[in-house]
Amino acid sequence: MTAVPVVRAADSERDQRRAAGALRAAGVRRGDRLLVSAASSPALVAVVLGALRTGVVPVVLDPALPAAERAGLAADADAALDLGDDPAALLDGGPEADLADVPLARPMHYTSGTTGRRKGVWSGVLTEDDARALAAEEIGLWGFGPADRHLVLSPLHHSAPLRFAVHTLLAGGEVLLPGPFDVARAAEAITALRPTTTFCVPTHLQRLLAHDGVDWSSFRRLVHAGAPCPEPLKRAVIAAAPPGSVWEFYGSTEAQFTVCSPEDWLAHPGSVGRARPGRRLETDERGQLWCTVPRWARFEYWRAPEKTAGAWRGDRVTVGDLGRVDDDGVVWLDGRREDLVISGGVNVYPAEVEAVLDAHPGVVESAVVGVPDTEWGQRVVAAYVGDADPADLASWARDRLSPAKRPKSLHPVAELPRTTTGKVRRLDLPDVLDLPSGPARG
Repeated sequence: MTAVPVVRAADSERDQRRAAGALRAAGVRRGDRLLVSAASSPALVAVVLGALRTGVVPVVLDPALPAAERAGLAADADAALDLGDDPAALLDGGPEADLADVPLARPMHYTSGTTGRRKGVWSGVLTEDDARALAAEEIGLWGFGPADRHLVLSPLHHSAPLRFAVHTLLAGGEVLLPGPFDVARAAEAITALRPTTTFCVPTHLQRLLAHDGVDWSSFRRLVHAGAPCPEPLKRAVIAAAPPGSVWEFYGSTEAQFTVCSPEDWLAHPGSVGRARPGRRLETDERGQLWCTVPRWARFEYWRAPEKTAGAWRGDRVTVGDLGRVDDDGVVWLDGRREDLVISGGVNVYPAEVEAVLDAHPGVVESAVVGVPDTEWGQRVVAAYVGDADPADLASWARDRLSPAKRPKSLHPVAELPRTTTGKVRRLDLPDVLDLPSGPARG
């Protein structure tokens, strides 16, 4: 098989010290932001951890972002140093610096808001006690240890894949980086390299199950999240993987809420488990989920105090999802915010896609919706009013949107469905376009 980069804790620690030394020499200090937008690599992991263990906050962006979108986020992040796509530039063998035992901060990831405007999730520099508690919680929850080999299947610019990789290394384990997801390469890595843990989204699971010859027997924790997992797919994965290995969690870029063991899921199919240790979930009068979190899990939206205020009530936080908590403490999701599309585990906000389509000279207005897709969970579909050629509009979107956000089909219409007050009814679009609606079936 093609060689897969293996990140070993001891080797990475040396590179982390080099990265920390280079940051210090460049004048980057505790609490500053470090911008990087690179593909997953041992160098990226070392730079992120070297920064975190000296109190510098990495801002890890998708390397596939269109130039204009990246420039906007870079300006907003106001980083002390921008590495572009070359994290290895910090590992040239210069002076090394001491590292804290655990990360002193969380990375700042950007997440879209309900208006489509991305928001930075900022936790600042943690106290020593909170930093230790944060690391201990993640390592303890998944039982990471020196014998673990963690397989990375999702890009490290997403929060969960990076979190799993970082804490595996902190626990002394190894991280396998086979590159962008390819089902044949992933299947080969699973069978040949015998990983013990992985994080994935349901799309990965579906593709791997459909691929012949995957040997699942090495996994002790196969953890999925990022999008709803159809019940038939979940049952098939539980049947294929070792007993007790298939776990799920519900969370977001901002915060982590639940964990679901296979036993809990089999007893409550379709649920997302129970509150993580140290947390409590409840709903408000609108059915919106709120979670009481420990001190080290607090955050604010970067330079958006009004959005921060709307997300918090004391030590309770919400990301706007609707659900319920039954009498046994089991959490059920009744739906995401109505305009959110989750495609392959990536959150896509229609307003962001619509803004790009509406900028085309041949488009008067557009509306975007997610429709069920057995492979991706949902796919992005757009309707528009105007005389733009669909192929030309698709090319326009391709140049301005990252892959997950690009509409998979574009439909010219005479008018968009609206409420009596004039608002576009995105959820009526599937009927207007004669497309399927409701949950995807696996």
